[in-house]
Amino acid sequence: MSRVIPALVFSSALVLASLSGASAHETAKGPNGGAVVDVAGHHVEFVPSATEMTFYLTGDADAPIASTGAKVKAIAQDAGKTAQVELTPVEPNKLVGKLAAPLASGAKVVVTGALSDGHTLQAKFVMP
Repeated sequence: MSRVIPALVFSSALVLASLSGASAHETAKGPNGGAVVDVAGHHVEFVPSATEMTFYLTGDADAPIASTGAKVKAIAQDAGKTAQVELTPVEPNKLVGKLAAPLASGAKVVVTGALSDGHTLQAKFVMP
């Protein structure tokens, strides 16, 4: 039963990310070397490392969007396991979450939440 609930949370997040009006599509590499998704005029760049996941928030012309006050989490599905990672705002425009273990190639990550200006973010990434 304990595996069913996280899987349902992840599945729900995937459905929301793909069906909402704020649905996102992946574009080229961002200025920090990560995959970029456009979410209703906001850009979310995913830059993973072995110990954490970092998301950079930008707008038009790659102008930083303040992360202060954001309430955002990431849900990662890797090797049949699902983990929720709370993301901490780091000025000026980063959201950072600690990983218990490195994510493998092909792992799926959904970032979802709200910025302090009320905009909702929902974006899906796949680990390279």
